[in-house]
Amino acid sequence: MSTAAHGEVSVSRTVRRAAWFAGALFWAAFAVLEGVNHGRPAALLALVFFVAPDLTFLAGLREAASMEPGRLPPRAVPYYNSAHRALVPFALMVVYTVTPPAWAPLFAALCGWMAHISFDRAFGYGLRTKDGFQRHRRRSATRASGCPARTGGG
Repeated sequence: MSTAAHGEVSVSRTVRRAAWFAGALFWAAFAVLEGVNHGRPAALLALVFFVAPDLTFLAGLREAASMEPGRLPPRAVPYYNSAHRALVPFALMVVYTVTPPAWAPLFAALCGWMAHISFDRAFGYGLRTKDGFQRHRRRSATRASGCPARTGGG
């Protein structure tokens, strides 16, 4: 990869992480606001849902000692990935806003969950492969410079 292409990827990654960080600050502030406006149950649920996605690590606790650093035990991957997809809490927020029975602590919890996912993405933690390694954003067949990517080995 040329230095210019590497620089473009680095800028793209930095912009993407900055956007996730801005989102994380927004969702965290919204969760706090919901806790202040709606009391202890809302604040407690926001905090629980902020922490809960990482409890999925417990599913692979037995195998964790034999894993190399940075690798999640494969048994925990489906749980981890399910709890770290931003579309899930976002879709639930949409459902929450269009359905009649509204309970503010539930919305606060969803804000906490979105804050957690956003902070993870901002700090470089994303979804995992089935083997437990960090997934890396795949480059398309065309590089950012418009040149076709090499498909052969060598």
